[in-house]
Amino acid sequence: MPEDPESTPPWENPVRARLRAGHPVVGVTITTNGVEVAAQAAGLGFDFLWLEMEHSPLSLETVRNIVLATRGLKAMPFARVPVNELWMAKRVLDAGVLGVIFPFTSTPELARQAVAACKYPPAGRRGSGAGLATFRWPSPEGYTDFADRNVMVIAVIEEVGAVERIEEIAATPGLDVLFVGPSDLSFSMGLRGDMEHPRVDDAMGKVVAAAQRHGKVAGRYVSGSAGIRRGLAQGFQFFQTGTELNLMAEGARQLLDGTGNHGSDATGGTY
Repeated sequence: MPEDPESTPPWENPVRARLRAGHPVVGVTITTNGVEVAAQAAGLGFDFLWLEMEHSPLSLETVRNIVLATRGLKAMPFARVPVNELWMAKRVLDAGVLGVIFPFTSTPELARQAVAACKYPPAGRRGSGAGLATFRWPSPEGYTDFADRNVMVIAVIEEVGAVERIEEIAATPGLDVLFVGPSDLSFSMGLRGDMEHPRVDDAMGKVVAAAQRHGKVAGRYVSGSAGIRRGLAQGFQFFQTGTELNLMAEGARQLLDGTGNHGSDATGGTY
């Protein structure tokens, strides 16, 4: 007998589903305008692509092409936008991303603004006009309901002021992830990028505790599998890892180790 469409559960963003089940999710950061690279990365086992539009020259056109090129692959396309603004989120959402990462979300007002940018009225202020997104995510229920269920809203906590108001930020309805940016947070504390400083650890602990109290997921940047294990022990579930360039450099190190060959890593240093 053919399956009754009405009895089939609606499709759910697999990142959201894994998090709800208590499992960690890991994303790779994409920084170059290479659709082929992003598509390859999307099939390697990562849960999401972190499309980096704040700190790299990644263009909106490339984001759209990546959204199309990753159809049928495991990793869901998420984008970190340069600023927490309605119009900026609208452009990447209408291109078809399933998650928006908002930098410097340091007040409850900005947290509410982030949610409003990702939800259709009456829950938010997202404008109607997602024809391209509809093409990428066809749904029997209609795209607007699909998007309101599946688009994830990630707030980056990277200033002392955000930690001081973390309870208010964490209480924001519709916010999914409180993501700690440990490097910028350390700069905000006057620590110049010392992500391992005890004060940074203490602040991250406050974010995790607030996320747990308010039913949110805590996320952070990590480097390598050891960083993921440490993050899990700290209570984090949502992990951003290094860039595609970092992965290339690490693969080169492993290949060339012991051969006497040396080259430059992704940051321009030698190995």
